[in-house]
Amino acid sequence: MRALVCSTIALLLTAAWPAFHAQDQHAHDVRGGEALVSQLQFNEGRQWPTDATLRESMARIRKTFDADHPAIHAGRETDTGYTKLATQLEKQVNAMVASCHLAPDVDAQFHYIVADLLQGASWMRGADGARTRHEGAALVHGALTAYGKYFDDPSWRPEPAMKEP
Repeated sequence: MRALVCSTIALLLTAAWPAFHAQDQHAHDVRGGEALVSQLQFNEGRQWPTDATLRESMARIRKTFDADHPAIHAGRETDTGYTKLATQLEKQVNAMVASCHLAPDVDAQFHYIVADLLQGASWMRGADGARTRHEGAALVHGALTAYGKYFDDPSWRPEPAMKEP
């Protein structure tokens, strides 16, 4: 049942993003504004707990993003590359959400990460003509960075490895 609730919340966040984005006084601008992860809060001054499933899922998402990050950073990622990366990220995020077993308060905070990961993947597909594919990658990068800041994952590196392809 909890997996169904987590999946439903992720789907609703993704579907509601355009309306939220249009109404948000602090509309997201990767270059200067705030992403949804900017709404994350610490757990009484501490990072939120994670479970093994979440840590493993986020490690897979991070590894997938890291593979393309140097090309993105250097401005050499192709539209096909962005689309492929977006597809991989969406599959991994959806699988993660389907196996969600977080406590409700942790889950509520984590869904800011989920929303930005999925929105970033959408922009990488070119789904929003007002946003570039690179801005989508920047949104994903921001979500990954926020995860490491707000969630207790001892194996998480602060930044992705930057190796030239």
